[in-house]
Amino acid sequence: MATWITTTAVSDQFDHFAPAALIDRATVVPAVNQIEVHPYFAQREVQALGAEHGILTQAWSPIGGITFYRDGQHGSTLQDPVIGDIAKVHDKTPAQVMLRWHLQQGRSVIPKSTKPQRIAENIDVFDFELATEELAAIDALDTGQRGGPEPQSITLESAGRPIPEN
Repeated sequence: MATWITTTAVSDQFDHFAPAALIDRATVVPAVNQIEVHPYFAQREVQALGAEHGILTQAWSPIGGITFYRDGQHGSTLQDPVIGDIAKVHDKTPAQVMLRWHLQQGRSVIPKSTKPQRIAENIDVFDFELATEELAAIDALDTGQRGGPEPQSITLESAGRPIPEN
C-alpha cells in the first residue's frame, strides 16, 4: 500500500490574510508559517494562532538582520545591550543567543550567512540553555514594529518576475 504525505507552508500569510478563512478553506492545513520573527518583532499573536492549529512558526531574519539592513529605526540586534550581556554570561555571540531564544521557544529558524565561520557559529547553539529570566528579557525587547516589508506589499509587480509555465 502506498502512502502519500502532503504538506504545505505559507510565508508571511497569516498577518494580512484572514487566518481562520485559510484554515477553514484549506484541504491541507499549512505545516509551516514562515514569518519575520526576531527579538524586536515577535508576532506573538500570529505564532499563537499557528500553534493552535499545529502550524510551526519558522523565523526568517531570526537575528533581526532586516532591522539594520533596511532603514530600520531599531539599530542592530547584534549590538543590543540586553542580548550582549546574556551572550557574555554564556560565552556565546549575540547571534547564537538569539538563535537559542528561537529554538527554546519552539520555532524553526533560517539564519542567513555565506561566511563559513558564521555558518558554523549558527549551528553551535545546542550546548547551552537560556534561563527563564533571560528568555523574558529578550521577549521584552519586542517593539511590535516590522523591520521587513509589509507582506501585502510584496507583489509580482513590485518585487517579482513571472514564473514560466514550462
